[in-house]
Amino acid sequence: MKYRALKYMLVLSLPLAALVSFFSHGVWCYLPLLYAFGLIPILELLFAPNGRNLDEMEREIVRADRSYDLLIYAMVPLQVIMLVIFLFSIKEPLDGVSLAGRITAMGVLCGVFGINIAHELGHRPKKKEQNMAKVLLLSSLYMHFFIEHNRGHHKNVSTPDDPASAKKWEWVYAFWVKSLIGCYIGAWQLEIDRLKRKKEAIFSWNNEMLRFQVFQLLLLLSIGLIFSVEVMLYFSLAALMGALLLETVNYIEHYGLSRSKVNERRYENVTPAHSWNSNHHLGRLLLFELSRHSDHHHQAAKPYQELEHIPSAPQMPTGYPGMMLLSLLPPLWFWVMHKNAALKKNSSDIEAKFA
Repeated sequence: MKYRALKYMLVLSLPLAALVSFFSHGVWCYLPLLYAFGLIPILELLFAPNGRNLDEMEREIVRADRSYDLLIYAMVPLQVIMLVIFLFSIKEPLDGVSLAGRITAMGVLCGVFGINIAHELGHRPKKKEQNMAKVLLLSSLYMHFFIEHNRGHHKNVSTPDDPASAKKWEWVYAFWVKSLIGCYIGAWQLEIDRLKRKKEAIFSWNNEMLRFQVFQLLLLLSIGLIFSVEVMLYFSLAALMGALLLETVNYIEHYGLSRSKVNERRYENVTPAHSWNSNHHLGRLLLFELSRHSDHHHQAAKPYQELEHIPSAPQMPTGYPGMMLLSLLPPLWFWVMHKNAALKKNSSDIEAKFA
């Protein structure tokens, strides 16, 4: 693996921390949570963000380097292995503190590996990569994300039509409910509309949402039969935590940024003004550059290693993990975010600058 790609190996620190959790008791079971939302935010407050972009020669090098793909492909079997280890670890008799800690450890993996890496692979054009994304989403019971995010969110982002875009003054807790329900219903509607256009039966195996529900139900039933109903419920709680982590990321990514209506049927095009970004290095590495979000919305299929910093895009004061924590304290979140010029200007004042 080339040196440039090695920096993304930092993400392996999360499953290592989860292994400590799965084989420990007491406070050590919370190591992934304390690491991702304790140590990382503190370090990102201490170190300056890095907004450097690749030059043209560097971009060609990373584009041709298969190491980046192999690294992210390896995360798929790793997530499956970690899920199996979790299921066995949660089966043993545990005190309440250790039990809750191990569930949170798996929840962090569901959010960072199960959904975030699926997000990267799900945008890619190759069928095998999209299938990898679906396996990861299955491990988090969040398969509808594949449909709604790609075909709904990217079209409707920063408009009232997108349940995954947070309005100004909206509390994150209310947003969770809105986005969880709205995105699930939206995925069903998108798939029904697709089948109607193709003149295919809605209640058939061609309905991908229907298939997703079957796969997820089979997974839950299998866990319940092989392990126990209790283990199945513990896994469901971990998956819910992963979903809430994803929805918190959704909340901070587009909070208060709205697209103006051009006419009755259309909104202005998406620009860098419609996504919050962070160049804080540790969060970027752990989330495979998710925080360079404006460039992602410009070219959704662009591989993570090529995403660029856009100076005109709204910038957060710290990394995504720290901002996720801040969002859980709405009055403090509003005080910090509403001082930012991006929420005071009309979005059309900030122009896209792409190479």
